[in-house]
Amino acid sequence: MYVHPQTPPSATPLPGIAHSTWAGRAQGMTQLSLWRQSIAPGCSTPPHRHDCDEIVLCLSGSGELHIAGAVHRFAAGQTITVPRDVPHRIQVTGGEPLEIIAVLAASPVAVVLPDEQLLVLPWPN
Repeated sequence: MYVHPQTPPSATPLPGIAHSTWAGRAQGMTQLSLWRQSIAPGCSTPPHRHDCDEIVLCLSGSGELHIAGAVHRFAAGQTITVPRDVPHRIQVTGGEPLEIIAVLAASPVAVVLPDEQLLVLPWPN
């Protein structure tokens, strides 16, 4: 199958994070993943890194990218680039959900926590 639905994000066990995998291993991808996420106000991703490059498109809302000892503010209409193996975290700063699309250069995507443990993702990868 080459055409897939863009299903809305649904709740996950990660607090405040709703997720939908739009493309990944289940859709025949071996080198790319496409994720759609909604992160609730006051919530954030856990600090983590990936073994691949990541691009995040901000559709609506605002947040902060915590990366390399610095904090970078962003909002709708901006793109975030995260190089391979660089620890980072995304924090929602506004009063509305942060709506994002993430493109990752791997499928499946490994998510590594600061203690070097793999985070088992609660969604299809």
